[in-house]
Amino acid sequence: MKGVFRHRRWPRRHVGFDGRAGQTAFEALHRTSLAAPALRGGLTEASAGAAARHLRQLLGVPALAVTDTERVLAWDGAGKHHGPAAVDLAADVLAGGGSAVLRADRVWCGQVRCELREAVVAPLVVEDRVEGTLVAYAPGVSAGLVRAAGEVARWTSGQLELAELHRSRTRLVEAELRALRAQISPHFSCNALTAIASLVRTDPERARELLLDFADFTRYSFRRHGEFTTLAEEFRSIGQYLVLEQARFGDRLRVDVQAAVEVLPVAVPFLCVQPLVENAVRHGFEGRTGPGKITVLAWDAGAEAHITVEDDGVGMDPEELRRILAAGGAGASPSPRSGGVGLGNVDARLRQVYGDAYGLVVETAPGAGTKVRIRVPKYRAGVTAPAGGGQGPGEEVGTLS
Repeated sequence: MKGVFRHRRWPRRHVGFDGRAGQTAFEALHRTSLAAPALRGGLTEASAGAAARHLRQLLGVPALAVTDTERVLAWDGAGKHHGPAAVDLAADVLAGGGSAVLRADRVWCGQVRCELREAVVAPLVVEDRVEGTLVAYAPGVSAGLVRAAGEVARWTSGQLELAELHRSRTRLVEAELRALRAQISPHFSCNALTAIASLVRTDPERARELLLDFADFTRYSFRRHGEFTTLAEEFRSIGQYLVLEQARFGDRLRVDVQAAVEVLPVAVPFLCVQPLVENAVRHGFEGRTGPGKITVLAWDAGAEAHITVEDDGVGMDPEELRRILAAGGAGASPSPRSGGVGLGNVDARLRQVYGDAYGLVVETAPGAGTKVRIRVPKYRAGVTAPAGGGQGPGEEVGTLS
């Protein structure tokens, strides 16, 4: 028996922004997209001033005030003479209450032509703290306006939460850099200055050159501006660091540093390679009796720059390495067989900037040395080195041996 297939024509449903409702939704989305960038700056006069007009138009009210806990940060719309009283009207909400509806006996100024007769006050909450309010003024307050003001205040609070998260991330990055600097400073500085001092009488010119290298190295490592640098600057600092270490170890330490000219201008997180080189010397080379070699390479890989830092030192236990990377370097104390703060810190910052696909890849085993691989995109939005950094005219980072 043959089967019979019947095709049924279903009625077509329209999907999209058609009609008045669709246009209203589009306008609301457009307004939120315009307000969002300003609010990412936190609750300040500048951010509130830039966002107030869009928030007022989103609510469709004749006037809107944005306050913090003490003052009016921005006013948009008619009846600006109501502005000074806005914080007093918001006092109960700032004290921790929910949204409040204020009637004419508290809002209206008595001027016949003034349409600001009632208001809705909605809290701006960041991390469970009331940080400010939106005060929406209208000729009369409806239930719809109360709901709308509450939703706009919640959305605004979400943007302010993101701003706080960004500031927390920035503070964390700065704290991590301070941790790296603290790791670099006492150990390396003491050894470098001791090596320089030993040459003051026997080879004063060499001591002078090393002292200048030391000054440049520490100036770069402790600079206060910029979350990013260039590979040219990072490799220049690495070269100075290794010259100083060679002065200490002499022929026992052999180094090979090479960077392709094409990748020198690439912007990277500040101190993302240098700590790995220090770890290679400090935790891979120190403690062994024979000579050792450190190899640092950077080359062009199409849309990415690839960097490796390799030593033929003592290596480390892969399980210990996994614990360090999982902790992001937190709580890791440097030891002869540990990557200490450097590995975990660099891995965490690379993932934070570029995503999890760009964390460190480490090959190591006890007695087998350590090889650390880094991949970074040549171009990434928001990753920009400070002006004036990078490769100078006619300058090239080649081989240090």
